Amino acid sequence: MVKVVFIRHGETEWNADGRYQGQSDVALSDTGRAQAALLADHFPVEKIDVIYSSDLVRAFDTALAVAGRFGLPVHREPAFREISFGDWEGLTYAQIVAKWPEAMDHFLQRPDLLDIPHGESFAAVQCRAVKRLNELIQENEGKTVAVTAHGAVLRTLLAAALHMPLRYVWSIRQFNTAVNIVRYDSEAGATVELINSTAHLGGLR
Repeated sequence: MVKVVFIRHGETEWNADGRYQGQSDVALSDTGRAQAALLADHFPVEKIDVIYSSDLVRAFDTALAVAGRFGLPVHREPAFREISFGDWEGLTYAQIVAKWPEAMDHFLQRPDLLDIPHGESFAAVQCRAVKRLNELIQENEGKTVAVTAHGAVLRTLLAAALHMPLRYVWSIRQFNTAVNIVRYDSEAGATVELINSTAHLGGLR
């Protein structure tokens, strides 16, 4: 059995502005750093044995805050990078809709069919993330593992755990520094114990 604590990164200025980040390496904002500190101070699991993170700075710095509490190093994992939004990165929803209206219809209604110009598909993201996750599960039998990543990546991993088609991936909310817990057992498979918890933030969001 392996318990995995999935964590979304703290807020960035692009999050606050409604800009699509994708694989652009945007740092945490002051609010994001405060969120990460609160997560570390009120972490919902008493002990973790190892922590992995997307190599993008917003996820890595969130992981560092958590790792500091437990005295652990953070292992960078490019497989947990955010989806590439290609030509959409740095743009707002309104700007994207104005130039690619049909693509944005798919983004909201049929993300499984989405074709992002010069970007990735949700299926490709899920494939790379699940493959690496399965390897880490094999390497960490009996441990509690933390993985710090991004909204789209985490939605695909949770969809896989729930046996949910990617068409419905937006049915899963992921706030900044949201915590999700999934137990992986060789016989029972995946059991989802917690989704999108921000109890650690109190009145801050």
